Amino acid sequence: MFDPADPAFLADPYPVFARLRAAGELHRHPTLGRNGGELLVAVSHRMSSAVLRHRTMGRVWSDVAPAGTFGAFNLLHRNSLLECEGPRHARLRGLVSSAFARGHVQRLRPEVTRLAGELVDGLASRIADGGTGDLVAELAESLPVRVIAELLGVPVDDHELLNRWSHAIVKMYEPDRDPARGTAAEAASAEFSGYLRTLAADRAVRPRSDLISDLVAARLTEDELVGTAVLLLMAGHEATVNVLANGVRALLGHPAQWARLRADRSLLPSAVEELVRFDSPLQLFERTVLADTELAGLPLRAGQTVAALLGAAARDPAVFDTPDELDVGRSPNPHLGFGAGVHYCLGAPLARIEVAAALDALLDRLPGLVPAGAAVRRREFVIRGLESLPVTI
Repeated sequence: MFDPADPAFLADPYPVFARLRAAGELHRHPTLGRNGGELLVAVSHRMSSAVLRHRTMGRVWSDVAPAGTFGAFNLLHRNSLLECEGPRHARLRGLVSSAFARGHVQRLRPEVTRLAGELVDGLASRIADGGTGDLVAELAESLPVRVIAELLGVPVDDHELLNRWSHAIVKMYEPDRDPARGTAAEAASAEFSGYLRTLAADRAVRPRSDLISDLVAARLTEDELVGTAVLLLMAGHEATVNVLANGVRALLGHPAQWARLRADRSLLPSAVEELVRFDSPLQLFERTVLADTELAGLPLRAGQTVAALLGAAARDPAVFDTPDELDVGRSPNPHLGFGAGVHYCLGAPLARIEVAAALDALLDRLPGLVPAGAAVRRREFVIRGLESLPVTI
């Protein structure tokens, strides 16, 4: 198996995944489950897709223990549409989808383009005349948080709060939950919840053209509204940050593909999909067995947790030709990076717009972009990304 905390594995997990796929489609990891227990993991594309789509598997939230210590964190997730099934999930997803359908994604498209250009201009100024800049701090982290803040209607002065809260909360999804992470995640959950309750109360009497106002009008409960907004922040922000960081690093490591994209911007849509596939920002997605069933002939009991190893599925040679090669024109590209089934990512269209806008701005303003040193990888496994990516021209 693999150690999710091993720096060598985190640097490049894909050879390990290839060996696992060659040995079988399902494996038992002895410590990857909740509270350090065993977890059944699907490593092929076929089996990962089955886990995500299987009708007897779903997302069922179990409170992090001790419940008294993680009250705010658990409350957020108990009321998230990602962590429920059946009629409740259908109701919540329908309400949130209707709010998105009121034009928020298209409303944000010009602003995303403007923000991407502004941030890349700032990066260009920093690295002019041989200087260096950090693409993560100056573009990959800044663009998504500003977009999600605009979506929710968060004031500009509070953008950094969203970034800090998101980073603290998502660290709880890692197998290694040290006490310091737990304390930080609970504090961030409580602060973010309080902030959103205040914002929702304001929108209830002074509605605006933002998503919070639409969610208030959709008659979500206050807890559901807060849980939904936090999900949008973490899924929309963290995923886009890491697609951009991992993706630009991959492009700069494959200069022929960077040049190909620079010469043909019509490849931008397929390039975005390829960056999601090539170095997936979400490596693992868990499901809970809702009723006794079987998977590939293996009996599963109700309550058992099964996971799709998305990073392994994305390099499966049974589905992708030359899967270890970056190909910005790859088509078809049936990656699972945005999930599948009833929990397919609601924010995928917005994420695609953000990544395409950032790449377009980089190609326009910094076509000669190159690495200026080694990237520093985050020490987490489930949420895969970079701490920094030094660049220059």
